[in-house]
Amino acid sequence: MKITVTGFPGSGNSTLARMLAKKLNHKFYSAGDMRKKMAIEKGMTIAEFNKLGETEDWTDKRVDEYLVRIGKKENDFVLDSKIADYLVPEAFKIFLKAKLEVRAERVLKEKRVSEPFKNLEDAKKFLMKRVRGDKRRYKKYYNYNAYNSKNFDLVIDTTNLTPEQILVKVMKKIGF
Repeated sequence: MKITVTGFPGSGNSTLARMLAKKLNHKFYSAGDMRKKMAIEKGMTIAEFNKLGETEDWTDKRVDEYLVRIGKKENDFVLDSKIADYLVPEAFKIFLKAKLEVRAERVLKEKRVSEPFKNLEDAKKFLMKRVRGDKRRYKKYYNYNAYNSKNFDLVIDTTNLTPEQILVKVMKKIGF
């Protein structure tokens, strides 16, 4: 089974995708991890790399082309990517959302090295800016809105759910 997971940053996309891949014994792929690695190789933060991506398409296209190839040649994987549903349209597509305040609290709590926030307001501003940047990039390069939840087979509001509760909902929906 091919499964894609996406949604708003801080909604639990990566957490769910990793848990789901492990539970199903599927391969796991993360566009975010690949892009972070590329950013580090360039001596940049992910925020700087995403900003560069608004003018230079290679920052997205290298990863996206690789993920399209995976979608065509492999089965039984979980893909975590902002445009995963676009890249692998035949997959079962999951979209996660949550209130901004909750998403900001989550990313602040994670203390991500690539996204150092001073406080909750800082995290909220960063998340809003990231969504705006993502929308610009994907509109420009693919004429696609990665945040349109109508494109998905399953939409979950994770605001008041634990990762385990989200996993249970997904497993029931896919028939496990």
